[in-house]
Amino acid sequence: MKLLVIGSGGREHALAWRLAKTPGLQKVFVAPGNAGTARESGLQNVPLSSPEELADFAQRENIRLTVVGPEAPLATGIVNLFLARGLKIFGPTREAAQLESSKDFAKRFMLRHNIPTARFASFTERAAAHAYVDQQGAPIVVKADGLAAGKGVVVATNLAEAHAAIDRMLPPGAQGTALDGSLARVVIEEFLDGEEASFIVMVDGRNALPLASSQDHKRIGDGDTGPNTGGMGAYSPAPVVTPEVHARAMREIILPTVRGMAADGIPYTGFLYAGLMVGKDGSVKTVEFNCRLGDPETQPIMMRLHSDLLNLLEHAVAGRLNLVEASWDRRVALGVVLAAANYPAAPRTGDPISGLPGSSDDSHVFHAGTSEQDGRIVTAGGRVLCVTTLAENVRQAQKRAYDLITRIHFDGMQYRRDIGHRATSR
Repeated sequence: MKLLVIGSGGREHALAWRLAKTPGLQKVFVAPGNAGTARESGLQNVPLSSPEELADFAQRENIRLTVVGPEAPLATGIVNLFLARGLKIFGPTREAAQLESSKDFAKRFMLRHNIPTARFASFTERAAAHAYVDQQGAPIVVKADGLAAGKGVVVATNLAEAHAAIDRMLPPGAQGTALDGSLARVVIEEFLDGEEASFIVMVDGRNALPLASSQDHKRIGDGDTGPNTGGMGAYSPAPVVTPEVHARAMREIILPTVRGMAADGIPYTGFLYAGLMVGKDGSVKTVEFNCRLGDPETQPIMMRLHSDLLNLLEHAVAGRLNLVEASWDRRVALGVVLAAANYPAAPRTGDPISGLPGSSDDSHVFHAGTSEQDGRIVTAGGRVLCVTTLAENVRQAQKRAYDLITRIHFDGMQYRRDIGHRATSR
């Protein structure tokens, strides 16, 4: 029995690592993978990236199931291609992935199906966007419409920041293109006050199975300062997701989304990530949808998962998620991202990495932006590693993770020293 995980980041390393624990499994291929997956027992990297090459490989190797990690292949229709060839794959189709690939699509979908979210307006013209911001005032949120690798959001605390974000996201004359090649567009939203959490579920087209809650840290600096990144660390569970908040998220956001996509003729199958804003009164609103697992949320979530992940995935692709439940380690998992020099603006690559610790039952270093050069592991992306630990509580998990980090070195290494601060300050 062989499986295929598509992607090269920390999320994919964690997925493949967990899948490799499946009893009776022969191998997990990771395409293209990284230096961590290359050295992980039970995993094998394959240097493939195009959808056609990946589908050919899955057929040739008789892959039992393929799991898609990142958003870009989903947005370009890799699931459509695999399904057309009769190959089993877990992820949304290109049409369903618009929940992430177009913020305008997602906001209009939520409005149509009465799913709670921030008020918004969409623009392709600079002048109209600037006028709207002046009318609404600050704070206000400006988002690039297409895929932006987690960095296309500006929470503007003043009008100058909002106008600068519009100028950056909308080229002069509005004749440019977004990062994913589509017509440039910005979505401008009201600022939501509260605490954010990551609420991720598995969906089979009709049923939704919630995974463990988690909380990401998007900004580069301690105390949630500096520019947004793809995520500088995460922990699970998130205390802000109380049983009441969990129930509201399922009732008001997740299940209406699953039903709404089916009603619109675009049934959703795959991981669905709802970024929640939890108000002080326990209300929930949708900040955004992602059509895949979060990164770095996946790393702590996979550390806590006790269930056989392949069994959950196979129930999902068969439309039988209502027949299974996921079981979780009661302990806290926490992951700290080690980022490259100059991240997030212009990450430097090629710096040798030393001092990587071995794995244990309660710690694992998941690789993201790494590669091998002349037998050495070097930096190859913005977010390089995610040091992930399990412990009885957040403070113990923090201590364990930061103790491990003291052994690791690469030039320009940067990381936050307060991952999990919201949980310890409650």
